[in-house]
Amino acid sequence: MTEDLFGNIAPGRQPAASGSLHTVPDRAPLAVRLRPRTLSEIVGQAQLLTPGSPLRRLVEGQPMSVFLWGPPGVGKTTIAAVVSHSTGARFVELSAVTSGVKELRTELATARTELAHGRPTVLFIDEVHRFSKTQQDVLLPAVENRLVTLIAATTENPSFSVIAPLLSRSLLLTLEPLTAADLSTLIDRGLTDERGLRTADGGLFTIEPAARDQMIQLAGGDARRVLTYLEAAAAGAEAVGTDIITSALVEQAVDRAAVRYDANGDEHYDVISAFIKSIRGSDVQAGLHYLARMLSAGEDPRFIARRLIILASEDIGLAAPQTLPLCVAAAQAVQLIGLPEARLNLAEAVIACATAPKSNAVIRAIDQAMADVAQGRGGRVPAHLRDAHYSGAARLGHGVEYRYAHDWPHAVAAQQYLPDDLVGVRYYEPTDHGYEAQIQERLAVIDQLLGHE
Repeated sequence: MTEDLFGNIAPGRQPAASGSLHTVPDRAPLAVRLRPRTLSEIVGQAQLLTPGSPLRRLVEGQPMSVFLWGPPGVGKTTIAAVVSHSTGARFVELSAVTSGVKELRTELATARTELAHGRPTVLFIDEVHRFSKTQQDVLLPAVENRLVTLIAATTENPSFSVIAPLLSRSLLLTLEPLTAADLSTLIDRGLTDERGLRTADGGLFTIEPAARDQMIQLAGGDARRVLTYLEAAAAGAEAVGTDIITSALVEQAVDRAAVRYDANGDEHYDVISAFIKSIRGSDVQAGLHYLARMLSAGEDPRFIARRLIILASEDIGLAAPQTLPLCVAAAQAVQLIGLPEARLNLAEAVIACATAPKSNAVIRAIDQAMADVAQGRGGRVPAHLRDAHYSGAARLGHGVEYRYAHDWPHAVAAQQYLPDDLVGVRYYEPTDHGYEAQIQERLAVIDQLLGHE
């Protein structure tokens, strides 16, 4: 008789590998004590728990390797543990942060021996995106030959961080942040479950509705975080001799809400994407929110400034030509004074960009021109535009009959400027937004003077 993954007595099972979740000490953190033991105890992720779903089939013993992609605290480790517990498999947990090829090969060799004796292995690798290509290559034969059931957890998009052969041999399951209702369920479980919190005399804690709402908001969809906050607030309540968790106690337990933003992971790309799209969409309030979110999370302000400079030409351009120098000035201010004061300069640039008239005429013009060049369009430069500042140029016809623009009315000289195969092409088409409306009028006059149709 031995203990299983969760410390329960189960016949014929050996303790899981060192460092796994097979024992839960009484003094373990609340989030560890309340870790689900079965699939039915998992809170959230309803989209993965439907009958016949890959996760259900995995728990029922169908061998397959999966990648669990989602933000922290949504149940990736829990799912791996439940799979091992439900199937009776040997459970091995490795962290890509601390494990290398040597440790990986050792565990795979042990898994091969165990499988020969009829006992499969669930290999859980946390933060698999941190494994190098070489380390991922080591995993490939084991996954392909089903030497182990690989459950790999990552907070980054596996499409960018995992080698294609390994990903193609596995299922990708996307986990979502927990909802407010999910987190409320966890709070109730922490207050009432036999493994949960108790007062010094064995009684139950209660929580005020406002404190519950505050805790849920601060948790940001993270189960581990909400249970950590709950445990800390309960300890604070006990310290002052009460069994009621109030908003004041929650505030004491949580010095500062951690911003949901990973400067190196998907959140980094998602937030900067939302930032740019909000400004492009002229929503100044959203633009300021995402700016504050990035700054609070420690994003490099120079990165933000560079993106604003790009946006000033890509999404505003000549509709508000003063926006680009303003963004450049903000970037220079960031370099000169740094944070926290530079938040003002960045905020000014965000407000200016969001409220400016929008035009993508500049990027459309240059991209179309470059596409023509890439396709081989554009013949020789017309002879009258070629360099004529050398002896013998006139004999070759270079510069002959060139019309000097300043010698003509309005400084516009009608002559062919484009190569023969591009005559008549139009790249820049100004909008009627902001200053581009004036450019549109001027361009119509220029086209007439140049003889363009």
